[in-house]
Amino acid sequence: MSWLKKLYQGFPLVRELQQIRDAIWALRGQATHHLLMQRESFFRHLLATGKKYQDPRALNHYEFQSFSQNGEDGLIAEIFRRIGPGSRFFVECGVGEGLENNTVFLLRQGWKGAWIEGDGRCAQRIQAHLAVPLASGQLQFLREFVTAENINALFQRLNVPNEFDLLSLDIDRNTSHAWRALRQFRPRVVVIEYNATFPPHIAWEVPYAADRAWNRTTHFGASLKALEQLGQELGYALVGCDFSGTNAFFVRADLDLAGFAGPLTAEALYEPPRYWTGTRAGHAPGFSD
Repeated sequence: MSWLKKLYQGFPLVRELQQIRDAIWALRGQATHHLLMQRESFFRHLLATGKKYQDPRALNHYEFQSFSQNGEDGLIAEIFRRIGPGSRFFVECGVGEGLENNTVFLLRQGWKGAWIEGDGRCAQRIQAHLAVPLASGQLQFLREFVTAENINALFQRLNVPNEFDLLSLDIDRNTSHAWRALRQFRPRVVVIEYNATFPPHIAWEVPYAADRAWNRTTHFGASLKALEQLGQELGYALVGCDFSGTNAFFVRADLDLAGFAGPLTAEALYEPPRYWTGTRAGHAPGFSD
C-alpha cells in the first residue's frame, strides 16, 4: 500500500486539492475564533452596561455551553443551585440527535431521565450514541411525534413521576399547547422555547394543529408574554431567558423565588432573537467512544 500512497500523492492535482482543503479548514477555524471573540465581547459589554443585568441575581451572568445549543447548561445549573437539585430526574421533548440539547449535560452528571424525539434519523443516532445509558436504564427514549393529545400518555409510558425536576419542551410549532396539556405533571423547572419575534408586551400563540410541524418561518410557538400568562395559569413564574432569545425558564411558584431578579415578567426578562450566539467552538460534542 505504500507504493500506492506515493503514487497517489505524486499527482500535482491531488497535492493542490489537499492544500486547498487545509487552507479552507484554517480559514474556517480563524472565522469561528473571530466570531467567538466577538460574541464574548458583546456579552461582556451587555452584562456591564445593561440596566437589567446589574442585579447579581440576573441569570444571564451564569450562562455557559457544554452540550446545550446556547447558554442553557449554565442557566439550568444555576437555577438548581438556588432551589436545590431534588430527585435529579428530567424529561426533554425534542432532543435532536441527543448530543446537543438541554439535558445531556445533566445525564453526564448522573441524572436520570427520559427523551422523546419524533425524527427517525435523530432516533437512530440517539440509539447509537447513547447506547450505554439506554442499556443501563439511566435514560429512557421514545420515538414519537408529540401532540397535546398524546403527551400525557407518552409520559405515563415512560413512568415519569407526577413531580420531577426538569421539563424541557422544544417541539417547534405546538410547544405551548403541549405544556398546557400537562396539568397532571408538576416539574419544578420548565425550559420552553419562545418566539422572540414578538415584543415582550404582546401575547401571541400559534393556532393549535396537531398534524402540523414547523414550516421554518416565524409562525411557531408562543411569545414570551403568552408563555408568562400560561405559566401563571399552571402555577409557574418566569425567572429568565437565555441571551440568544431562544428559551424561557420557569420555576414552580410554590418554591422559593426570592433568589431570582425581578420583576418576573416578560417585559423585564425578555431577550431579543440573537440566534447567531449559538456558535460552538472546539471539539464536537460526544457521549461515548
